[in-house]
Amino acid sequence: METAQTPIRSVAILGAGAMGCLFGARIAETGARVVVIDLDAARLATIAASGIVLTDDFGTRTVPVQAALAADLRAPVDLILLFTKGMHSASAIASVAHLRAGGPIALTLQNGIGNAELLAESFGADRVVMGTALVPADLTGPRAVSSHGFASISLGSMTPDGEAATDRVAALLGSARFSVARRADIAAAVWEKVAFNAALNAIAMICEVPNGGIDNAPGRRIAEAVAAETAAVAGARGIAIDRASVVASILAALRGHRDHKASMLHDREMGRPSEIETINGAIAREGARLGVPTPVCDTLSDLVRIIEGKAAGWR
Repeated sequence: METAQTPIRSVAILGAGAMGCLFGARIAETGARVVVIDLDAARLATIAASGIVLTDDFGTRTVPVQAALAADLRAPVDLILLFTKGMHSASAIASVAHLRAGGPIALTLQNGIGNAELLAESFGADRVVMGTALVPADLTGPRAVSSHGFASISLGSMTPDGEAATDRVAALLGSARFSVARRADIAAAVWEKVAFNAALNAIAMICEVPNGGIDNAPGRRIAEAVAAETAAVAGARGIAIDRASVVASILAALRGHRDHKASMLHDREMGRPSEIETINGAIAREGARLGVPTPVCDTLSDLVRIIEGKAAGWR
């Protein structure tokens, strides 16, 4: 019988990007069995053979982890950690649907909204833990990841019956040397993070500028309008977010991290699809469903779709 004190001993991480590799290595160092899941078979083979090279504030070391394609993972796991980009969440979850019989906990720390709901459809809402991660991570090679400075995580249960599962996840991540805070209003934390990302990512991608290029009257005006729209949509869902705190975080990022490039800008530079549909696009769709106007999110989403050549599907 599981209790809040039952340790998590096995973890499957969906996505071998920077965050997946960082969390995989850190969690493996606790003694838990970790398997990293991805679509890149060659890279998985490299990780399985040689481990992940982790560089952080505790030094550089090589951490052995398992790696496999989803179809090859048969052993049950205690925790599934979803770290794909939002547009890949549904397919990633479907790829490990055969693990649901073991009753794993499912955790999302992704950007955007809708990921927890997708996990709930497959694993049950009482098994879903959701949250936000303010954790810097950069891939520095096929099996190498670097992270320095703050590593803070906010966690909460999707339902009241999920508190024991959240306790277990918090204990695991704490032992992996992340700073973990429990939030009863975790939905608000997720929406505040969405508001922050929506305010900066699309503008940076469209205009091809780092944060400093948005720190001007037009840029701040658009960013604050996005935050206002997001707060209105969240409020219509019954989720009260701290709009003033979101705006303060946006302004602090513009002024304190002027050279930082938003992830959507990196996506454009690398020719990758962006997460627009789980950030600004998701806010706009939810606003339309609830009767809340979101003209700025609508426009930013459409501009990104045009840039990415996806506009034909949005007639």
